[in-house]
Amino acid sequence: MLLHPDDAVITDAIRALPKVELHVHHVGSASPRIVSELAERHPGTVPSDPEALRAFYEFRDFAHFIEVYLATVALIRTAEDVRYLTYEVAREMATEQQVRYAELTCTPYTSVVNGIPIQAFTEAIEDARTAAERDFGIVLRWIYDVPGESGVPAAEATLGYALDHGPSSLIGFGLGGPEIGVPRPQFQPFFDRARAAGLHALPHAGETTGPQTVWDALRLLGAERIGHGCSAAQDPELLAHLARTGIALEVCPSSNIATRAVDTLAEHPLPRFVEAGVRVTIGSDDPPMFGTTLNREYAIAADLLGLDDAGLVDLVRTGLAVSFAPADVRARVGAELDAVAGIRPA
Repeated sequence: MLLHPDDAVITDAIRALPKVELHVHHVGSASPRIVSELAERHPGTVPSDPEALRAFYEFRDFAHFIEVYLATVALIRTAEDVRYLTYEVAREMATEQQVRYAELTCTPYTSVVNGIPIQAFTEAIEDARTAAERDFGIVLRWIYDVPGESGVPAAEATLGYALDHGPSSLIGFGLGGPEIGVPRPQFQPFFDRARAAGLHALPHAGETTGPQTVWDALRLLGAERIGHGCSAAQDPELLAHLARTGIALEVCPSSNIATRAVDTLAEHPLPRFVEAGVRVTIGSDDPPMFGTTLNREYAIAADLLGLDDAGLVDLVRTGLAVSFAPADVRARVGAELDAVAGIRPA
């Protein structure tokens, strides 16, 4: 059993596997290379030296992670910064992790608070998205999430950005940030309006709080997938509900260890989810900040679940099935997975 993410063996099969990524954050995906460039553009509290950055990213707990995350967010000060970040994140996902399709969670509220007009933010991510698809073949879709620590004003603003300025590539409305002290019921009216407008409800829940937060996300926010959901393992009725409804959990093992949501990988609830019949997809969350990659998360999942190469392909298929990818992308990635699995077209 894996005891630490560094023990994960990334095989050639994992490296080559075409993947989908459904739980990954826009700013949180900035690698040391990207952050160094931004820190050089905007000298201040974040070190530009890659070695110093690694020390900067050593989290004490979830609250410290939020502090570091927001310091990195503060480096995104212009629309050109947004464009650069988005394009370079897409480049690394496509070329280093073989990601074919990703639903990238953005938090436009923090960029607007930092002085970037929402129109400029939207134009920047869209320009980067279309360029990345052209240059690297990766297809991106957006989830706009509410930073929960900023409360109802952030929810109102984010909904406005989504409904009044959201591009056609915006597919979801989410809720992130700390859970402790941030009750989910206050966000219900905003999720109701987002769903009525055709956006999918994709909140985080049960990462650092108990099962009730997951129930609230399901019953009050209309969640169609759950980000993390670690504490669902504590509630057999909740596990049965997730299995019965097919609502997937977006599982990010290294993130859960780094933020102390789970003590050790040996105790990670991923095997219990699968044993209960719950659908799971593997995500990297904020990979450089947690010293991981999507390839490493698949290696960890393979170890925790005892998966062979065929099992890894099935794990990607589940992610594709619970995604909101366009039909042509589903068909294309599905065909790639068939080729990896040695399945000939009918």
